Amino acid sequence: MTVRALALLAALAAAGPALGAVGDPALQLPDPAREERARGIGRELRCLVCQNQSIEDSDADLARDLRRIVREQVSAGRSDAEVKDFVHQRYGDFVLLRPRFTAATALLWATPTVALLAGALLFRAGRRARHGPVGAASAALTEAERARLGQLVGGGGGSGAMALAEAERPERARFEHGASGSGPAA
Repeated sequence: MTVRALALLAALAAAGPALGAVGDPALQLPDPAREERARGIGRELRCLVCQNQSIEDSDADLARDLRRIVREQVSAGRSDAEVKDFVHQRYGDFVLLRPRFTAATALLWATPTVALLAGALLFRAGRRARHGPVGAASAALTEAERARLGQLVGGGGGSGAMALAEAERPERARFEHGASGSGPAA
């Protein structure tokens, strides 16, 4: 066999289920306009077996039954909305490939956003618990710290006194010199 013949055979094998879905003339409506309407409706209804295909694309028995129901409804003169409502009433929201917007579907659409926001809040709370509240580095010295600093600075300690004050307040040093906690090199 040549490469072309193998490619054609593979394409036919892959297209087999789709061709068999409504390829049977006995399942099609005699009026081409009504058949096209029925196919359009069928493209908006989910196969409950395949779950990610429309009933027009599926070759499952249930999809074939749903196609038959849709064609019966179209033949009876029902509008597209009436046919979809008929199927929706019997099979629920899941049969619609594009579900209607209701409180239940709004919750489904909002859940990823809510989860993302909750994750961001948890991340922020975790950072605060690890690093302390924002602004802690610039908090004023207590009276005891001022007195101790005055003793150290008054003794001519200069920058060494500041390093000692930072060593006594490691959380202050961590905020003033970055999250790593590494202060200036001695």
